[in-house]
Amino acid sequence: MRRAGAPTREEIEVTVDALGDGGDGLAMAGGRRLYIPYSLPGERLRVRLGAPRGQGREAAILARLGDAPERAEPPCPHFGQCGGCALQHMAGSAYAAWKQGRVVRALVRRGLVAARIDAMVVTGPGTRRRARFAAIGTALGAVLGFNRRQSRQIVGIETCPLLTPPLQALLPSLGSLASDLLAPGAKADMEVLDLSGALDVLIVADGRPDLAQLERLAAYAGDAGLRRLSWQSGERATPEPIVRHGPLVAAFAGIAVALPPGAFLQPSLAGEAALQGFVMEELRDARRIVELYAGCGTFSLPLAARGARVLAVEGNAAMVAALLEAAPTAALAGRLCVERRDLARRPLAAAEFLGADAILLNPPRGGAEPQVRQLGEATQPIVYVSCNPASFARDARHLVGAGYRLARVMPVDQFHWSPHAELAALFSR
Repeated sequence: MRRAGAPTREEIEVTVDALGDGGDGLAMAGGRRLYIPYSLPGERLRVRLGAPRGQGREAAILARLGDAPERAEPPCPHFGQCGGCALQHMAGSAYAAWKQGRVVRALVRRGLVAARIDAMVVTGPGTRRRARFAAIGTALGAVLGFNRRQSRQIVGIETCPLLTPPLQALLPSLGSLASDLLAPGAKADMEVLDLSGALDVLIVADGRPDLAQLERLAAYAGDAGLRRLSWQSGERATPEPIVRHGPLVAAFAGIAVALPPGAFLQPSLAGEAALQGFVMEELRDARRIVELYAGCGTFSLPLAARGARVLAVEGNAAMVAALLEAAPTAALAGRLCVERRDLARRPLAAAEFLGADAILLNPPRGGAEPQVRQLGEATQPIVYVSCNPASFARDARHLVGAGYRLARVMPVDQFHWSPHAELAALFSR
């Protein structure tokens, strides 16, 4: 007798109807939805039914009885094990159309219609300049990679076609470093950044490194040619540089910003350029702008350099300090004001936007619900840059309900082959 909750070995044949928002193929069997990873619409499959998932069930492919014309050969040897990518088996044009639809569906679920939706900006493989790997120590050395799909198990990776060439070249030595640092069972995250060839590594782990570990880290930074290597003792701690071979500088509209360890940066240069282009175009006539969640100045600095007066509001102390340091050296002191403020706990009230011509916000994945509730009383055009269509649609629903019009949406794909999508949007009265 099979115990309750145990996986079944029932095998059936099904036809995939569509792709879900997570990238899984969707099919119906016995009145229940099946979620089938690595399948494509139109494919006839033999599958084994698995564990319950919501109101439906997981299913694993045993055999493909006919391939969809959109099927492509995955370029990565880790595809199907590593959970970082879900759609390497889908040809480029079909993939772009699905990812575009991912944004549209998020809007439709909230009853939203955009007056204009641009074609998606696709950055493509080999462009990811920022990534965060998980590592765990074992008796045979550390495993460094990404989590398996819907699992906490780490899949070791030796190559990743998403990364820039310098980051791909760093992978083998980074795995060796993890093996030297982590005892069996110990865990760490390793965040890497390629800033136009200047490499930055941030290690996030419990506790502080001992003397032997510090010596190993210093030697590694030199051997790997890192510009900087930092350590963060837990997710809530402040990162501390251990080795620094010169400044790590980003440039926004030609203005140099010395990035603090762990600072937010767009995942790719192409994605950054597309989002900056949208912001500059839609705010071209604004002379006084309030930017919320300003980060290190990805948008604030280009706007100020063009002549606008910008109030940049950011909650992270290190990123605020970086902006304050950059503004005077770029002769922007009269056009850029910086304020540190936790916008989730203390959003700007509607009265604080008086005198502004436009509002710009670029919140984290959870969106900006407390702040958006205040923006419902604003009258200025709003540009919203989002890395999560679902939280964006929730916030957009409130703005539209308060009288705003969703005038334009530009989808951006910086996380190639994954279900994640980004966008920039314009709201007008």
